[in-house]
Amino acid sequence: MAAQKFAEDRYEKMAYRRCGRRGLKLPVVSLGLWQSLGESGNQQVCRKCCYYAFDHGITHVDLANNYGLPPGNSETVFGKIVKDMPRDELIISTKAGFYMWPGPYGDWGSKKNLVASLDQSLRRMGLDYVDIFYHHRPDPETPIEETMAALDLIVRQGKALYAGVSNYPGARFADAVNVIRQHDWAPLLIHQAAYNMFQRRVETDLLPHTDRESVGVIAFCPLDQGKLTDRYLDGLPADSRMARNPNRGRLVRKTEGRRRVGQGGASERSGESARPDDGPACSDVDLARPARHERADWRVEGGAVGRQHRGRPGSAADG
Repeated sequence: MAAQKFAEDRYEKMAYRRCGRRGLKLPVVSLGLWQSLGESGNQQVCRKCCYYAFDHGITHVDLANNYGLPPGNSETVFGKIVKDMPRDELIISTKAGFYMWPGPYGDWGSKKNLVASLDQSLRRMGLDYVDIFYHHRPDPETPIEETMAALDLIVRQGKALYAGVSNYPGARFADAVNVIRQHDWAPLLIHQAAYNMFQRRVETDLLPHTDRESVGVIAFCPLDQGKLTDRYLDGLPADSRMARNPNRGRLVRKTEGRRRVGQGGASERSGESARPDDGPACSDVDLARPARHERADWRVEGGAVGRQHRGRPGSAADG
C-alpha cells in the first residue's frame, strides 16, 4: 500500500495555542472520535475524516477507552488509520474512568483501573504511548491521592507524556492540583470540559481555577452533539444517531426546546430566518464561541461524519 500523502501546506491552515504554561501547542480545533466515527461500519468515513483533518492542520485526535460501538471500537479503528499517518506530528489523547468492563476494576478511578485501561488502549491502537492521558470523571469513592498517583505513575512509565482530567468540577479540580503539588507528582496539563452555548457553567465554576494554575482547557460538545447545527431544524432525520437512541423521546423534547430558544420564538422552522443565505451556519457561530475565547488555551474538540458541519476547513462538529 502506497504511503498516504498529506497537504504540504497543512500547518499554514491552522492556528496553534500553547497549553497553559507548558511547551505543548495544540490546534484551535481538534478531532474527537466519540460516537459516530467509532460506530461499526464507519471505518472508511473515519479514515477520510482523519485524513481531511490532518490535511487542514488538525494534529490532535481525542479518544477514550469506551468510545465507539462496541466500546473500544474507536481506538481499534483509529489504530489502523494512524499506521498510515506520521505519528510524531500527532497529539493522541485517550481517557479512562467510565464503565468499560464488568467487575470492580473496569470503572471509576482506582490505580488498577487506570493502568489496566491505558494498557488496553495502547494495544487497541498499536501504540507505545499516548501524548495525553485523562482521568475521565471524578470518582466519589476512590481517594483523589490514589487517582493522581496513578496518573503520575503512567507519566513516569512513559505510557503518556502528559496527564489531564475531564469533567471535574472546579473545587474537585483544585483539590487534585493541591494533592499533586504536595507530592511533587506529574502536573496536570489540561482539563477537558463540556462547553457550548447551552452549557456555560465552566465560565464561573472551572475557569477561575484553571486560570490560577495556568492549566489548559479544551471544550468538548461545542455543538451539543449536533443540536446547535442545522441538522435538526426539521426534526430528527431517520439516519441520525439521535433517532436511533433508546432515549429518543427525551432527546426530542430537549432538542425541540433548544430549537425554540435558538429561534427566539420567531417561527416554527428557522432555516431561513435564523441563517440568511449570506450568513454563517449555525455551527460556525457556535464553534466560534469557545474557539475565540479570550483565554489562549481553549480548543474546540469534536468529529463529524460529514453532515453536521462540512466543507469549512478549520472546523469540526461533535462526535
